Amino acid sequence: MKFLAIDTSSVACTVALGMGDDFIERHEEQPREHTRLLMPMIRDALNEAGTALEALDAVVMGNGPGSFIGMRIAASVCQGLAHGAGLGIIPVSSLAAVAAEVFDNSDAKEVAVAQDAHMNEVYLGLFTRDDDDRPLPLCDERLQIQEAIAEMDEAGMMRRIAAGYGWQRYPNLMNLNRSFFREESNVVYPRARYLLTLARTANAVAPEDIDPAYLRKKVAVIPGTAKQ
Repeated sequence: MKFLAIDTSSVACTVALGMGDDFIERHEEQPREHTRLLMPMIRDALNEAGTALEALDAVVMGNGPGSFIGMRIAASVCQGLAHGAGLGIIPVSSLAAVAAEVFDNSDAKEVAVAQDAHMNEVYLGLFTRDDDDRPLPLCDERLQIQEAIAEMDEAGMMRRIAAGYGWQRYPNLMNLNRSFFREESNVVYPRARYLLTLARTANAVAPEDIDPAYLRKKVAVIPGTAKQ
């Protein structure tokens, strides 16, 4: 199977072209540069592989949750590419991609992924390692305020790792939950190569049917103007 994976849900602009067990990856972490970086990265990966978009089996999209603007960039580009090449889109959790990288590089049994959602909140995903070493969700992904996470306890701390930029962005959140973790991972943003791993067990949808996981639906309300 040949997949093109794209994620712009965070500071990272990341692209990977997967061909069986081989992959070509482009990954840069530059705030507010996704529109400049993304298409050249895609072209570079396709050129290096010597293949065309039409020869692929699907486009894999990092479906968030994450930056509203970043996710709209990914959605627009994925839809345009898929429509033009007659491909489906496989939406994959961006939080699960972070967990997949942690599992690939550690013996952790559980990963709690937190990404900055602004407004003193994080996007939270809790994952356990399944029998195939892939992340299995322990709960629905959600917005988490700065308080102790109800699903975790100290009994499991020796097998649990924290990952994602959200823990760094909100140190108080880590302080409130520190006793639940063995350590904090240096994996902070999703990499497209791990979207490829997750896409193998996911289903493609028509480009017009993708539904980005924004979680926070109101992103442009001026304080004090919302209807009561």
